[in-house]
Amino acid sequence: MDWLIGDVQGCDEALGALLDAIGFSPSRDHLVVLGDLVNRGPASLAALRRLRALEGAATCLLGNHDLHLLAVAHGVRRAHRSDTLDEILAAPDRAAWLDWVRTRPLAVRSAGWLCVHAGVPPQWDEAQTLALAGEVGAMLAGPGVGDFLQVMYGNEPARWDDALIGADRWRCAINAFTRMRFCRDDGTMDFHAKGGPDTAPPGHRPWFEIPCRRTECVPMAFGHWSTLGLIVRPELMALDTGCLWGRELTAVRVDGGRQEVVQVRCGGALRPGEA
Repeated sequence: MDWLIGDVQGCDEALGALLDAIGFSPSRDHLVVLGDLVNRGPASLAALRRLRALEGAATCLLGNHDLHLLAVAHGVRRAHRSDTLDEILAAPDRAAWLDWVRTRPLAVRSAGWLCVHAGVPPQWDEAQTLALAGEVGAMLAGPGVGDFLQVMYGNEPARWDDALIGADRWRCAINAFTRMRFCRDDGTMDFHAKGGPDTAPPGHRPWFEIPCRRTECVPMAFGHWSTLGLIVRPELMALDTGCLWGRELTAVRVDGGRQEVVQVRCGGALRPGEA
């Protein structure tokens, strides 16, 4: 069986309960976790241990909180007050955990679904999405990861252009993969609004509602947007259902043309607005 799971964010107890609820077997099943494996929840290192132990039965995507872990570890960003990364950063095998995290993909195709953490600009088709995920992923997995993290942060350029090169190209791509929610019809991304679809800035709409986006006929699944709520459609799934806020951690079975939703309740760690 093939399953997709929304943002875990260090909520290891809920992750274990969800795997039990779906009867997950590493010898039979496969799951994709849609990014934000760690941070703000109470047990980030335990969540990594659980996911890594599944080996090839689990594909874990990179989200913005996972990149934040790498940036803090390399001295590029300061830890936030509500971060829960200390156990990973203080672990005797810290380097091995950081290496494992930085080699996770930014996008995959699994069981017929194109999976990302946040979104895909309207200019990209599936092939370009996967190619760019591989390109940026190679930078994160390579020996120059520290230098890459130095130029990774920033909101510009906010619109993809195939002519982009170097740091601008990689920054724009990684922002799309891990941060986008709203954008203009021309693909210009907004990185400030975090509310539901009714809070779109003027001239913007949710990225998946952009007319004629090149992936509109591709089944897509993503997380990242807890204020959006659960969306389960034949061609689109949004699976960050706010486990961190005391709501649910969600899995959806996607093999054999079926979409079976399973959820477990999670104990909240933060107040809304702190993620």
